[in-house]
Amino acid sequence: MSATVGAPQQFKQPSRKGKKAWRKNVDVTEVQEGLDQVREEEIKGGVLAEKPSEELFILDPTGDEEVQRKVQKKFKSLRADEIIAQRSAISAVDSRKRPSNSRVTDGVIEPKTKKSRSDWVTREEWLRLKKVAREAKLDETSIQPSVVHDPWAMEAKEEQEFSFLEKKKPVVAPKTLSHAPISLAANGKAIPSVIKPKAGTSYNPSFQDWDELITKEGEKEVEAEKLRLDEQKREADRIARIEAAEGDDGQIKSDDESVWEGFESEYEAESMKKKRPERKTKAQRNKILRRKEAERKAKAEAKMKKREQQAAQAKAISKQIEENEKAKLAVAKAEESSEDDEPTLRKRPFGGRTP
Repeated sequence: MSATVGAPQQFKQPSRKGKKAWRKNVDVTEVQEGLDQVREEEIKGGVLAEKPSEELFILDPTGDEEVQRKVQKKFKSLRADEIIAQRSAISAVDSRKRPSNSRVTDGVIEPKTKKSRSDWVTREEWLRLKKVAREAKLDETSIQPSVVHDPWAMEAKEEQEFSFLEKKKPVVAPKTLSHAPISLAANGKAIPSVIKPKAGTSYNPSFQDWDELITKEGEKEVEAEKLRLDEQKREADRIARIEAAEGDDGQIKSDDESVWEGFESEYEAESMKKKRPERKTKAQRNKILRRKEAERKAKAEAKMKKREQQAAQAKAISKQIEENEKAKLAVAKAEESSEDDEPTLRKRPFGGRTP
């Protein structure tokens, strides 16, 4: 490979005063290297010397996080610095003395200076008007009062003939007009204007809907028949008791008369057999004491048994109350589920008034 061809030069030359030796004795290596460097920089994106400082340098205000972490790990900050570094979101109280014309007050006393109002007469203007009135010698007597009477107004003529009658009161809507309507259903719920018909009452219902409707109606009829038979049985028992209480002559004897007759007969028999009481022997007295002791024990046992029965009855009552509440809840749920059924109306009290 041939060597690089450059400008003629002579490194060891003591003098270059001759005109012929100028070209071959001038060293242009530095200039050539500078031109090559500029050419390379232009190829890579531009000459560095011509670029501004903003493109060459970057300001890093945050710093390297890794270096900061190492420094914090090595040198722990003081507790005082941590307390000072804590900043509250609420600004500090300003301790400066405010001027007298400041509009900031304590919220109770109004500021001395107010905005001027267009419909407000200032004190200076009021004093000026007062001075003008004083100079003109105007007083209140010279000012005519305003005329209140309207001569063209229609006077309301009251009829003196019927003045003793009470005046008609204006029509006032009753308070109940704003109240919600009272439901006539037994459960107190509102009855819809149009009740949704059952699927079984259709002209061509499905077998399942028709069977459910027939079963439900049949159960209602069975319950009604049971109630009718119970009522008939109670009426027959009442008539039988009345017939049994009648005498041979067809007259009914009261209970007081029958009891009085028995009492009189027993009293007469006792009065005939009554004897003088005799002195009891010791055996009889002991027998009476044993009988009284047995009666006392029997009474105590009966009392204890009665208490136990009352406790058991209280438990049964509480259990029955719980069952009734559960039954009521079940009935309420059943009523909510069966909204399609016709609601049962409550019984109206005497007088036709609804509560």
